[in-house]
Amino acid sequence: MTPELTVLALAALLQGIQFCLMAIPANIELGVGKTLSPRDTSRMGKPMVEQVSDKTGRLIRAMNNHFEALILFTIAVVVITLGDKGTGFSAACAWTYLGARILYIPAYYFGLTPWRSLIWFVGFLSTMLMIVSAVI
Repeated sequence: MTPELTVLALAALLQGIQFCLMAIPANIELGVGKTLSPRDTSRMGKPMVEQVSDKTGRLIRAMNNHFEALILFTIAVVVITLGDKGTGFSAACAWTYLGARILYIPAYYFGLTPWRSLIWFVGFLSTMLMIVSAVI
């Protein structure tokens, strides 16, 4: 397996970990009656993220942000892999992405400003550089 595919697999596992990090406190705070429901507005009153504590809300937003970032990263890995464009540079970018995504979780949870945004940008830039490196 290429380094980029390895990192993609690890990023997917990280997404699963983030789900658990979010789901456990959300279930404790809201109760399973709400979290197991279809989450209709009539039942919930307002979105789940607005009913939990600030830190649990941050975990929810960090998880959703990783879903968004993972889409672009997956595209980068597919382009690198199928285009047979893997290099040491693309592997370093992939590992940098994963490191940034790992650091993003506590940075968001603890509200570290501006570090959260800078960490996010490192992951985003790494992804974009992978794609650019495959094209040129």
